[in-house]
Amino acid sequence: TAAVLEYSLKSTDATWDYAKWLLLPNDGNRYEVIDGVLYMSTAPGVRHQRCVVRLIEHVGLPLQARGVALVVPAPVGVIMPGAEPVQPDIVLIRSERTSIIADDDRIRGVPDLIAEVLSPSNPELDTVVKLAAYARAGVPEYWIVRPATRDILLYTQPNITAGLYEQELVVGPDDTLTSPTLPVSLPAAALFDDVT
Repeated sequence: TAAVLEYSLKSTDATWDYAKWLLLPNDGNRYEVIDGVLYMSTAPGVRHQRCVVRLIEHVGLPLQARGVALVVPAPVGVIMPGAEPVQPDIVLIRSERTSIIADDDRIRGVPDLIAEVLSPSNPELDTVVKLAAYARAGVPEYWIVRPATRDILLYTQPNITAGLYEQELVVGPDDTLTSPTLPVSLPAAALFDDVT
């Protein structure tokens, strides 16, 4: 069988904003604006999406069922300082903070936790560009789920000025993934079971 062709592109200028983003086609690609630069990614592959489903099943839905947080999967526009918008794979918002969901059905504010499944087409987008953007915006917790290595990079304590996270933890496949922001703990392997 042929491999899934995933790729991403970025604009050569930094003149993009939310108003221009609204004019882009709804063509199945993911368009994100970070610090005025437009990033376009094609639809992800099956392995990526299976990890997203695992995040929803094992993290989002249990928190939502307990009334702790709302889980919102991509594609949804998240507008926060320097990111106008981004479309994270999974966004978690504490129930008492759902007022950041605006009348236009976009998230206008900083979610409590963002999770991205690392894409082989452009790993730097999640590990460098979004990492810095989410830290500058003050996202309290950011997960990068890496299917190829079956681990999770967990970032906390954002330094808004420096655009970095003060704490980084690598959660291996035999470890327990515990969120310091939300009341959730699970075997990390649960995010990768049957994901090949």
